[in-house]
Amino acid sequence: MAFHVEGLVAIVVFYLAILAVGIWAAWKTKNTGSEGDRSEAIIVGGRDIGLLVGGFTMTATWVGGGYINGTAEAVYVPGYGLAWAQAPIGYSLSLVLGGLFFAKPMRSKGYVTMLDPFQQLYGKRMGGLLFIPALMGEMFWAAAIFSALGATISVIIDINVNISVIVSALIATMYTLVGGLYSVAYTDVVQLFCIFLGLWISVPFAMSHPAVTDIGFTAVHPVHQAPWLGSINSLDIYTWLDNFLLLTLGGIPWQAYFQRVLSSSSATYAQVLSFLAAFGCLVMAIPAVLIGAIGASTAWNETEYGVPDPMTKKEADRILPIVLQYLCPVYISFFGLGAVSAAVMSSADSSILSASSMFARNIYQLSFRQNASDREIVWVMRITVFLFGASATAMALLASSVYGLWYLSSDLVYIIIFPQLLCVLFIKGTNTYGAIAGYLFGLVLRITGGEPYLYLQPLIYYPGCYPDENNIYTQRFPFKTLAMLTSFFTNIIVSYLAKYLFESGTLPPKLDFLDAVVARYSREHMDKATLVKSDNIVLNELAPVNPRHSLTLSSTFTNKEAFSYVDSSPELSNTEDN
Repeated sequence: MAFHVEGLVAIVVFYLAILAVGIWAAWKTKNTGSEGDRSEAIIVGGRDIGLLVGGFTMTATWVGGGYINGTAEAVYVPGYGLAWAQAPIGYSLSLVLGGLFFAKPMRSKGYVTMLDPFQQLYGKRMGGLLFIPALMGEMFWAAAIFSALGATISVIIDINVNISVIVSALIATMYTLVGGLYSVAYTDVVQLFCIFLGLWISVPFAMSHPAVTDIGFTAVHPVHQAPWLGSINSLDIYTWLDNFLLLTLGGIPWQAYFQRVLSSSSATYAQVLSFLAAFGCLVMAIPAVLIGAIGASTAWNETEYGVPDPMTKKEADRILPIVLQYLCPVYISFFGLGAVSAAVMSSADSSILSASSMFARNIYQLSFRQNASDREIVWVMRITVFLFGASATAMALLASSVYGLWYLSSDLVYIIIFPQLLCVLFIKGTNTYGAIAGYLFGLVLRITGGEPYLYLQPLIYYPGCYPDENNIYTQRFPFKTLAMLTSFFTNIIVSYLAKYLFESGTLPPKLDFLDAVVARYSREHMDKATLVKSDNIVLNELAPVNPRHSLTLSSTFTNKEAFSYVDSSPELSNTEDN
């Protein structure tokens, strides 16, 4: 394949435009708010993201390279088809459920990151444990889509995969590093427009290629392969449901989602953003579905691609760039390439910022440096943005099974973080003992279920499991949902059991080593209290506790105006004097 100078120029122009928008947004955030809340402006955009920009950035967070490429691949692969393209419906329902049940309580309590409620209720140790699967999910997701971008660019303009991945990662990391959420949000607007325009321009040209049979006919009739509408065998129903629930429920507890929720100007706006993004995800999936259908309706021996077809060559995961390359005019394929590049960057920057936000706020500040200055937190975020961006890039270049790692880590988000989030927001009485027990039970059940992508054999063989072509046993039983439910109920049962044992005197108070039941007025609970607004705290419980002398109560809360009267309270003033 010849090297395309025009394609390279188009990509360079697109990247420079994105970088320019990101730097402009960074300048905007620098001039927004006071110096004292610079870190909050970076993490949640000063909580003034409007409906238009918010809707675009939340949609673009989900509509990434994996979403577009994966949807097209699912529709194209014989035996799967549209019936197995679960991401558009699954993620849209996830956003609807997030808006209905999770956005309002999270935004109304003034949290800064998704991990704040966990540290408020369960303490900083449990917050650190939950940071691990959350970080893994964000990092492996960024690495997987960087890897997809490298493959896409190499298909169309025939440049080195490593160079394309490194340059794309540098651009995304650079504007995220200088501008935080503002840069990510405003570049998302440009990127989503590019995705929509680039893919929709490509579809008519690809559909009118002489080697392509009418997709309406091939939807239900086998021509070049099985109909692209697909079907679900009776043996695979439980696998389909397991995967669908993973996308729908497991798509909620991601910092990338809650970062947009918490940046909204009100709880109602946060809900509306979720509904707008749900609609946006469905609309943006349409061209990807059509491209997958076109790939399934093409006589590839009549194109420059030749024989065998992409499925036989094991290039089904590249069907979208292959359709752009071989069924569209050259200049149109470059538009499509810009769309895929935009999709990748719009998700990668969100993941990098999400990981650095959780580390700077929940690990560095709340666990180790409660008296850290705002300037210090900003620099920690900048350093971790660079480190996490470099790590995701390295994994994209070096890991042979980065998609397998992402599948496993996204499973852990569903199995561990989702039930914990349900408990912390909606189940009264859960505590750290139940949270740890639920965490461990869910983790063990998921790991022992095996993972074919990582060639990990299961230790527990559920009903219906069978060996694949690599002799790795694959589960048909919905063991992921079983693990999630086990984690959820274990949390509740162990929490109430611990509460009963300590409060009834069966266990002495000294055994409450996590200060989760008996020691309600410990210093750690004072640290937990600094996470939320005053309407969530009974002030007479704070009176006996000596707060840290290096900062006042109001400086650690989100809504400083609401706490102006707290610092002037005689009771608390006497406590500080002591």
